[in-house]
Amino acid sequence: MSVLENSSRITPFLWFDSNAEEAVAFYLSVFKNSRRTEEFRSPCQTTVPQDAILTISFELDGQKFVALNGGPDHKFNEAVSFFVRCDTQDEIDHYWSKLTEGGSEIACGWLRDKFGLCWQIVPARIMELLKSPKAMAAMMQMKKLDIAELERAGQS
Repeated sequence: MSVLENSSRITPFLWFDSNAEEAVAFYLSVFKNSRRTEEFRSPCQTTVPQDAILTISFELDGQKFVALNGGPDHKFNEAVSFFVRCDTQDEIDHYWSKLTEGGSEIACGWLRDKFGLCWQIVPARIMELLKSPKAMAAMMQMKKLDIAELERAGQS
């Protein structure tokens, strides 16, 4: 039985050009409790040569994903992002620094990694922190979110 047959009913399926292996290795290095679970090699020439990896199944901190070497036809954009809940500023700093390596900062806790995938690196209590209009205004000026600054803005 394959990993897909035992996976969640809904699993993010990520389309990469030809660098799915590189992307998966990168994501596994960023997130604790992560692992590569299965690969599928193409039985014939498709978007990859015969016997090359077509898909890779993997888990990031318990969340299952599949990466596809699908060719250059489709690119990631901001319409889909992955929300990473962080309990501390240290976690925010860790994920932000790792995921922006070779990528770019966007705004309000959003970033684009070196593969073009968008992430939101956000405090677990973001909704509580943003109850104040001043805190919301402060967040709108940030790229990487700063919990202490959001707290200060919410108290002023």
